[in-house]
Amino acid sequence: MTTLFMLDVPENLPIAAVADKDAAVVVDRVGPYFKISAPGPIVIDRRDTGCRHAVWYSCVAGLVDSKIVQWDKDAMWVEQR
Repeated sequence: MTTLFMLDVPENLPIAAVADKDAAVVVDRVGPYFKISAPGPIVIDRRDTGCRHAVWYSCVAGLVDSKIVQWDKDAMWVEQR
């Protein structure tokens, strides 16, 4: 399972909302974090989130058995290790 965590703060809400639009992705809350998980890759388009670069590049709090293979001005792509 591909899993990433983001702090549950207003700035990160659009990122979680865009991830949640993918039917394969599950967005839960665990303590003060969004837990975003999927059986395959998680791909989030930054432009769809409307996030500024400072928020975008600081949103990931942690990964579980996963790795970021793309995280640039266009998208974030997270895969299972």
